[in-house]
Amino acid sequence: MTILMRQTVLEKSLTGERICREIFPFLAPELRNLIEKISLEKLNDLEEIRLRIGAPVLFRCTGSDLYLGRQGSLINSRQQAFICTSEIIKKTVMMMCNCSVYALEEEMQKGYLTLSGGHRAGFTGHTVIEAGRIKTLKQISSINIRVARFIPGAAARILRHLFQGRQLQHTIIISPPRCGKTTLLRDIVAAISNGFAEFSPVQVAVVDERSEIAGCRDGVPQMPVGHCTDVLDACPKAEGMMMLVRSMGPEVIATDEIGSLADVAAIQEVINAGIKLIATAHGRNLEEATARPGIGEIIQQRFFSRYVVLSRRKGPGTVEVIYNSEFQAIWKGDG
Repeated sequence: MTILMRQTVLEKSLTGERICREIFPFLAPELRNLIEKISLEKLNDLEEIRLRIGAPVLFRCTGSDLYLGRQGSLINSRQQAFICTSEIIKKTVMMMCNCSVYALEEEMQKGYLTLSGGHRAGFTGHTVIEAGRIKTLKQISSINIRVARFIPGAAARILRHLFQGRQLQHTIIISPPRCGKTTLLRDIVAAISNGFAEFSPVQVAVVDERSEIAGCRDGVPQMPVGHCTDVLDACPKAEGMMMLVRSMGPEVIATDEIGSLADVAAIQEVINAGIKLIATAHGRNLEEATARPGIGEIIQQRFFSRYVVLSRRKGPGTVEVIYNSEFQAIWKGDG
């Protein structure tokens, strides 16, 4: 079985170490003391840690969902699982915000923050509205920590299909959540920014609205995105694309999870400026993405000439098919 996003032995061996080094220090001590008992090998396939007040601590892994046991093991039994408390949530949030009340309010306004290493913590709780806008979140009730992975060569098998001759094509990656589209996008950005085979490096600009592509922390990318890549972090996509067109002179713009009506106009401006676009969008297949407002209009107007569809059928990053501008399958992936 061949999977686009399959990790190398080296990458898998480093994943557990990175989780211990980059995520564990942000956890409440009583939770960290338990989790540190888990072997590195068992952490290699970890995708998410979910903390909910009054619920078992859940580890979402590539092949299964497991619970944190009361003695620090990963188990299948929910009845024997360690239960998260409100105190654990409070301590974890404060450690993630460096114990700063100001930073806490600023980060909670977005509903997430980026940890060192590019990992992302999302939050839910009571929303505080001021002047019709979200000011912050209070009384945090759950945290979702998503493990960020950079897998060198993840895009190697499909890169040549994203070109027509020597010209990169406008490309959109379509998949449901947790199927590896951001990881694939990140590796495409790194590959074209650094250059590969007979292709020279190009100037790439990334609009990273949710800090997931480059995983910036304090403005510094935590993920390798190439030496010719500029990152506009935490900026709304439509505004960000226009800023980059005017100020950075990119040859390629990359962004994640397009779909709003505002994105449509910005994408048209990018393409009319002669800049190549690489983006991602939610959808189980091309038909489902086409039926969505915003992204459907982009597809119907044929702004893109490559459509890469991913799934988890054989694991994260399974490439189902690549279509051209005429919606003809030009490559069947992991069959």
